[in-house]
This record gives sequence, structure tokens and C-alpha cells, in this order.
Amino acid sequence: MWNSFKTDDHLGISAEITTYPGGNGDEIHAYVVRPLSDAPVPGVVLVHHMPGWDEFYQEFAERLGRHGYLVICPDLYCRYGHGTPDDVAAKVRSDGGVHDDSVVADCEAAAQWLRSDPACSAKLGVIGSCSGGRHAVLVASRAPGFQAVVDLWGGGVIMSEDQRTPARPVAPITYTADLDAPLLGIFGNDDQSPTPAQVDQHQAELEKLGKTFEFHRYDGAGHGFFYYHTPMYRQEQTMDGWAKIFSFFEKHLKG
Repeated sequence: MWNSFKTDDHLGISAEITTYPGGNGDEIHAYVVRPLSDAPVPGVVLVHHMPGWDEFYQEFAERLGRHGYLVICPDLYCRYGHGTPDDVAAKVRSDGGVHDDSVVADCEAAAQWLRSDPACSAKLGVIGSCSGGRHAVLVASRAPGFQAVVDLWGGGVIMSEDQRTPARPVAPITYTADLDAPLLGIFGNDDQSPTPAQVDQHQAELEKLGKTFEFHRYDGAGHGFFYYHTPMYRQEQTMDGWAKIFSFFEKHLKG
């Protein structure tokens, strides 16, 4: 939970951009955050959003690291070349977005990288926001071995036929039967992607298939309400959302 540490605790992290073997064995960049701990800690694959592999996600990784998780945040756009996050993300958008299969392969490889690290315990989570929330659900459904998945307002979990593209050929809700990890969903009731009706539809499918999940919905919040660097930010809802994330990970990854 927020501010739950004791002021005389030993607390430290290391953080760096490094590379790891991603999907198809391609060497791609990743931001890795390690808690300074004497004992193994749970691992988390952090899936960045459509604005790209940016500074917000570096800080996101560091926050998780300070709370006792070994975090890898792959650059899912690495194969498009390098530049500022905005420039690379614009290139990806113009190409129709990164392919779902590529995301799954890179995140599955990131999970394997975590498992091979002696500093990582046996439990892994995956989390992302916006497109990264959709991808987190997709990855956990198609790549078994996660013990917790967090979807932060992932638009496109439910897709109409005309929304499917070569890069996004299948709606992740289609794979719900294959999801074997508990799911936490956090949504704003003013969001248009996903809409409250789409969140209802996702919840109904999870209930029908007997999945373990919890959804939390916030009035007065729209898409991206955690993003403190934008006008979308909603402080009260964000802080409650973070408390839900830490509680969920504590239960399923540390419990």
C-alpha cells in the first residue's frame, strides 16, 4: 500500500535500460528495475501503452520495484527503430500498430527472462494500461504461467468486426476460456474505450466461464486517469487504483 514502508527499512532499487532476447530471439531493449533484496521477489512484465516506451513507464516500473517486484518493461516498438518515444510511437501508429503476435512473443520471452533470474521467485504478474491493458489480458490468455494479470482500462479487449486489423486480428475476449490467472480490471466510467457497456460484457464473459477476477470502476474518471502528466489525471481515483493494484499483487504474487 502507499506509504506502507517503515522509515528505518532498507529500501533501494537499481534501474537501467538493457537488452534481452525477445520474440524470435531478436535482441530488444527493456527497462529493468531490481529491488535490492536478499531474498527472491516476484517478477512483473510491464506492458507499455500506445504513446510508447516512455518516461511514464520508466516511473511506473520504478514504483513497482520500490514495492518489491523485479520488473521488466520491454520496448515493444524496438524493431521500428529508435528516436524519442513520441517519434517511434508515431511510426508504429502509421504502420497500423504493433502486431499482437509480436507483443505476445516479446512478453512471453520477458517472462522466461524473469524466470531464469535467480532474483525472481516462482510467481509472475503482467500489467499494462490502455493498449498495454489489452495486451496484458491477451498475453495472460495466450501465454500460460502468470499468477496475476492487471488490465488498466484496456480498450479493444472487445472489438467489433470492423475494428479488427492485420495487427489486431482477434479480440482478446475470445481467449477468455484460456485465461488461467486472476484478473484485476480498473476502469473509468467516463471512458469511451472501453465503454462501461464493454466492461459489463467482459465481466459477463468472465462470470460465465467461472474466472477469478475483480473489476473496479470509477465515477468522474475517463481514459488514462492515472496519467499525472496529462489533463486526464484524477488524483483521488488514481490513488485508490494504485492501492487496488498493490493489494492484488500482494495477494496473488506474495501471498
